[in-house]
Amino acid sequence: MPGAQVRSILMRAMVMDEIAGPLDVRDVPDPAPPAGGVVVEVHATGLCGSDWHAWAGHEKLTLPHVPGHELAGVISAVDPGVRNWHVGDRVTVPFVCGCGACDWCRSGNAQVCPDQQQPGFTHAGSFAEHVALHAADTNLVAIPEGVSFEAAAALGCRFATAYRALTARAGVRAGEWVTVVGAGGVGLSAVMIAKAIGAQVIAVDRSPEALQAARDLGADHGILADGRDVPAAVREITGEGSDISVDAVGSEQTCAAAILSLRRRGRHVQIGLLPTETGLSAVPMARAIAWELDLLGSHGMAATDYPGMLALIAEGTLRPQDLIERVVGLEEAATLLPAMQRSATPGMTMINPRLA
Repeated sequence: MPGAQVRSILMRAMVMDEIAGPLDVRDVPDPAPPAGGVVVEVHATGLCGSDWHAWAGHEKLTLPHVPGHELAGVISAVDPGVRNWHVGDRVTVPFVCGCGACDWCRSGNAQVCPDQQQPGFTHAGSFAEHVALHAADTNLVAIPEGVSFEAAAALGCRFATAYRALTARAGVRAGEWVTVVGAGGVGLSAVMIAKAIGAQVIAVDRSPEALQAARDLGADHGILADGRDVPAAVREITGEGSDISVDAVGSEQTCAAAILSLRRRGRHVQIGLLPTETGLSAVPMARAIAWELDLLGSHGMAATDYPGMLALIAEGTLRPQDLIERVVGLEEAATLLPAMQRSATPGMTMINPRLA
């Protein structure tokens, strides 16, 4: 058939054979498009803290498993049921893929779809040469000309999550104080987005290098959290506390520090995961009640919300590519992923599955 693309039987992928075990890069069967879905040839995929949580056993996985959920690439195969996409289209996708049929998906809230799929969690992910994606007409996002694969892949989890958390959930306004706890990929994304909207930003981290990265991206103040009373330091800067706080790490300590940094009637957005054995997380609810604080969760962003953000990126107002510290191949990524919590670096590590 003219224009048809010949696809191989095998592909290279990073494979997880056991929880918290070594990761192996080897040949695995090339995926076929699911009903209503596509296969994407991966050109860029981000190494994210959520991938570490999956490797550490904080998510339910079927082994052996291919991680990876932030991705961008080119469609290489299309199921006949797909209406809007074709082989050769440049695309990215949210890390939460809705079913496309439920009330939540039809209302534009696929990020909370009860039948959601998540590449790298519910099925094989993007640390591979190809990845299969479900419900393409609901979930795929076209990458505009002028936006690189790396920049688009940076949106899939961290940047898009921070964008929706600050705009749709917290409703940040120009001139407000925003405290961002954690200056990794999602925290630095939040710094950039808050500054683009005109907020005053305080970045908090235990790493001087991470704080410098936050300042380079526009943070007005940096607080070194190593042994310091973070809420008191925020009040020294702001007077009464922050209007909005973001926990971009995900621990009992960072969540509490962020909430206690708020002024009365402030808004907290929890982005970082809070894994516990019971599934319950301790938060300072007495303060939330007494000061009428809003405690908000944020879980990614649906494909329907991408156009506005992509327009800002295309015009240069937002530059997610500035967060990318390095690009590595699958073999190097297989050694970096298990060590992420011990050797966190500012910014993002991007994987190109085609690199040797």
